[in-house]
Amino acid sequence: MKRHTPEEIVTKLRRVEALTAEGSTVANAVREIGVTEVTYYRWRKTYAGVGKPEARRLRDLEKENARLKRLLAEQALDNDMLQEVLRGKF
Repeated sequence: MKRHTPEEIVTKLRRVEALTAEGSTVANAVREIGVTEVTYYRWRKTYAGVGKPEARRLRDLEKENARLKRLLAEQALDNDMLQEVLRGKF
């Protein structure tokens, strides 16, 4: 399964818009960009009205969010371990 970058997704969504404006059906346009209709509609819901710079920023924010969630989980584990140590000593 190929992962598309947000920039690629925005480009493909614009291509589908152009093809349908020229008279092509959504099914044919989606087939031409190489994804399923379900993927197209999911992308359209997520990236509607988003330009390439915004898509890049969204990707960066998603990466940062994942990093922060990992840090929070690690901190929670550290806190739990410290609590266990403190309970054992007193």
